[in-house]
Amino acid sequence: MRTDYCGNINASYIGQTVTLCGWVNRRRDLGGVIFIDLRDREGLVQVVFDPDLVELFDTANSLRNEFCVQLSGLVRARPAGQVNADMSTGEIEMLGKSLTILNKSAPLPLDWNQENSEEQRLKYRYLDLRRPLMSDRLKFRAKVTHAVRNFMDGAGFLDIETPILTKATPEGARDYLVPSRTHKGQFFALPQSPQLFKQLLMMAGMDRYYQIVKCFRDEDLRADRQPEFTQIDIETTFLDANGVMAIAESMIRDLFQKMLNVDLGDFPQMTYAEAMRRFGSDKPDLRNPLELCDVADLVKDVEFQVFSGPANDANGRVAVIRVPGGASLSRKQLDDYAKFVGIYGAKGLAWMKVNDLAAGMEGLQSPVLKFLSEDVAQGIVARCGAQTGDLILFGADSKTVVTEALGALRLKLGEDLGLLQGEWRPLWVVDFPMFEEVDGRLYALHHPFTAPRDMTPEQLAADPANAISNAYDMVLNGCELGGGSVRIHQQDMQAKVFQLLGISDEEAQIKFGFLLEALKYGTPPHAGLAFGLDRLVMLMTGATSIRDVMAFPKTNTAACPLTDAPGEANPEQLKELAIQVVKPTIEK
Repeated sequence: MRTDYCGNINASYIGQTVTLCGWVNRRRDLGGVIFIDLRDREGLVQVVFDPDLVELFDTANSLRNEFCVQLSGLVRARPAGQVNADMSTGEIEMLGKSLTILNKSAPLPLDWNQENSEEQRLKYRYLDLRRPLMSDRLKFRAKVTHAVRNFMDGAGFLDIETPILTKATPEGARDYLVPSRTHKGQFFALPQSPQLFKQLLMMAGMDRYYQIVKCFRDEDLRADRQPEFTQIDIETTFLDANGVMAIAESMIRDLFQKMLNVDLGDFPQMTYAEAMRRFGSDKPDLRNPLELCDVADLVKDVEFQVFSGPANDANGRVAVIRVPGGASLSRKQLDDYAKFVGIYGAKGLAWMKVNDLAAGMEGLQSPVLKFLSEDVAQGIVARCGAQTGDLILFGADSKTVVTEALGALRLKLGEDLGLLQGEWRPLWVVDFPMFEEVDGRLYALHHPFTAPRDMTPEQLAADPANAISNAYDMVLNGCELGGGSVRIHQQDMQAKVFQLLGISDEEAQIKFGFLLEALKYGTPPHAGLAFGLDRLVMLMTGATSIRDVMAFPKTNTAACPLTDAPGEANPEQLKELAIQVVKPTIEK
């Protein structure tokens, strides 16, 4: 039906007759001459209809936005002064010779010139995706997956599919369950990741596996989360953490070079402990120059209990952030930041302005200055490197509250004050704690198949609180691109980890019996990681939500306005599955 794409027509086509198909992007009637911009996946081309061809002109006059048409015409150079340098087809136009309306369009439910609500955009997603911005993002995503496959194939990895209907894989979120018709009362789970299967593939001798795979997690949603999402999943045998990280880093560098012409260079490494201490986050945005600075030792003996209390508590922390030029912030702005840190449990936000460094105490301004001696105040200023015109913000509470509150405040200040430096700042975060303790119980910080670093099962059992996992996360601009670990490949270590996590032998057999059985038969050392493809493409395209780089995403309530999913099941289906729906009770 067509000889070319609209966006591909350029000066080399001048003098040729081409046939195009697409949608009317815009129609203009300029003094008896009709212009339309015809759009397809590859771009726009301007078409001119001459009134001398009466029947063709009348048909062109009936066109409206989003009519689907086929037309043929002669490619010619645009008149002098009418070249559009902003269009790839801006040097030429087409003189229409024939026109067929393939399908008319009803008035559009979306406004092309104004912002539509996300609900509207998702309800009419097939129209939303016609917009060049959205179309370009999906084309970019397709090129990314193609580049990933080329890299992985070239590095000796096998693309192997794993099951979608399976048992639950513990990844820290609720599972989506699928009832079985043939095994009534029993359920499959949709995989939160292919974690156990890729480990089994390593046990099977596949050596290097990858998969671009759908994963499912029933968790609270936000801009970078969806109930179904896509991973670039990777696993290898006979490689340590550094070997896996080198392959992953090389792949991401290759991707940025080919897709964006950006050289990311080598990725620095930072321990989890350092990241939390300096930045209050395990995925620090290194474009932001602000850092947390500990000052507990300086305020241990002050009379101000808000500072001295946490300073003398083993579980407390007192830290500051120096904000260059922040002394100009108003009291209202400071009050707003105090409200912001309150979201993270902070009870307040003490501050100190350095109006004149050379003036000593006279050059400092703060509501808490009266509680601090000159040595303490000057010590804090010196510790954080404050200069004239700077602002010092304090956090004093439990380690968790101070770290989370100041970490979030650091990001907000960086955005509000325009402090971000550079375009791309990659990082590896390593040496995560093996476990986190909640209400006296241990939980795996990553997942229960992550190996500890340089520990025997006996050493792990003796000191689990201080165990370091052999895990690694790749971070870019404050966003976790992906993470992975060296896996446990010995049965006694896996059993010990299950035991520490409070998983009984019986429960372990029920949930992971097939894995424990497989560990008996010469399991090789193996390691891997997974990248969030949606998140990666979001960053590379400058989108603010992964929903804008997915063809048919869900809303933040895990619903699909386009298809009205989820919906009620047919009663006959439920009967066949031996499932009874219990309606929620409404309290009166």
